[in-house]
Amino acid sequence: MAYWLGLEGKGALVVGAGGLGGATAVSLASAGMRTVVVDRDAGALDAVAIAARDAGTEVATLTADVSTPEACRAVVAESADLVGPLHAFLHAVGRNDRRPVLDLGDDDWQSLITLNLSTAWWLGQEVGRRMVAQGSGRMVFVSSVSALLAHADHAPYAASKGGINQMMRVMAREWAPHGITVNAVGPGYVETDLTRAYLDMDDHRAELEALVPAGRLGRPEEVADAVTFLLSDRAGFITGQCLYIDGGRTLV
Repeated sequence: MAYWLGLEGKGALVVGAGGLGGATAVSLASAGMRTVVVDRDAGALDAVAIAARDAGTEVATLTADVSTPEACRAVVAESADLVGPLHAFLHAVGRNDRRPVLDLGDDDWQSLITLNLSTAWWLGQEVGRRMVAQGSGRMVFVSSVSALLAHADHAPYAASKGGINQMMRVMAREWAPHGITVNAVGPGYVETDLTRAYLDMDDHRAELEALVPAGRLGRPEEVADAVTFLLSDRAGFITGQCLYIDGGRTLV
């Protein structure tokens, strides 16, 4: 499998150690990549490191807050020092605020847009600068089915994910001549440590499962497998696309 993907010995940067980012970091390391995972939560980083060891591999970890452009640029530089030239980059940072539009204040909007979208811009731009200079690279951003579907109580989140989709399309268009692919994945309802508490309240799990044609929630590993493929040599002619991993949620 690792040989087929062509990832052995190459550097990978994963920003976000939550369920999807952490699962992808372990997948990339298992495929032979020199992988560094970045998060501001040291506990989440420790959990990814343990998961990697349990899978027979290892990841480097870096504790950092990427909420400013300067911090993002520093993270990219330090990560390249740790794992070498970056062949693969995953942005898996984000959160939701499930409240109606009229209940949200200016700070609520700004903080979510900064975390979900601005960090993607700052990190993607800095990684892209390095990949353009080296003439190769793969980038993936975690989007969402909310980029397409008009869920109530999701306005800033949906706006940020729609923004990610268009941002990555322009990056893909500009950087394709330099041997770089830029894509996104749009997970549907996936059970992670971050979503489990919400799913277990007030029958949310059953409500969401009923909306999915496949009749179940996704698993982080199912998203990680798709991301690993998009970051591999086998996906060299795929760029500017958002792959929805949703059990058919966007079909209904």
